[in-house]
Amino acid sequence: MPEFTLRAVILGCFFGLVFGAVTVYLALRAGLTVSASIPIAVLAIAVFKKLGRSTILENNIVQTIGSAGESVASGVVFTTPAFLFIAGGKDYFNYVQIMTLAAVGGVLGVLMMVPMRRALIVKEHGNLPYPEGTACAEVLVAGERGGEMARTVFAGFWLALGYTVLQKVGLFWRETFRFATGPRAAFKNATLT
Repeated sequence: MPEFTLRAVILGCFFGLVFGAVTVYLALRAGLTVSASIPIAVLAIAVFKKLGRSTILENNIVQTIGSAGESVASGVVFTTPAFLFIAGGKDYFNYVQIMTLAAVGGVLGVLMMVPMRRALIVKEHGNLPYPEGTACAEVLVAGERGGEMARTVFAGFWLALGYTVLQKVGLFWRETFRFATGPRAAFKNATLT
């Protein structure tokens, strides 16, 4: 069964770039990120179904590479401002240094996980639940068997896109709700003196 194929690596890198950009935007906009393993797994299953037959191992490679890209972007977006505050200004860093630190951090993360895998995943299999990893594995297994999972995800995507377009472009409703509370909420002309 093929696992490490060129198309899996290319698709994983593409998803890593896309979800990395989304992670940076969301982190800068809202101050938090979301994990991309499960959405990337679902998208990998959907894309490979359109391209032809794939294996669960290829889908796993895609979600691993894609979520690694998202994780590195998350690490960069949260640590770079701290470095800027410590260094005292924006002239301290340039893009080459940021990319080098991100690459070194990613490589160190992988190198540290190799010896820790046996202790944390193999030996502690029944004790540590790893809920996201378990859910991602279930998604990959369900995708291998077939199902309506990708259709549901894409329906949610199109619904969210339509909502956003109507909100931002159509200006049908505000992004945040505004309402008054207190004594003036019911009686707008009432004043307290």
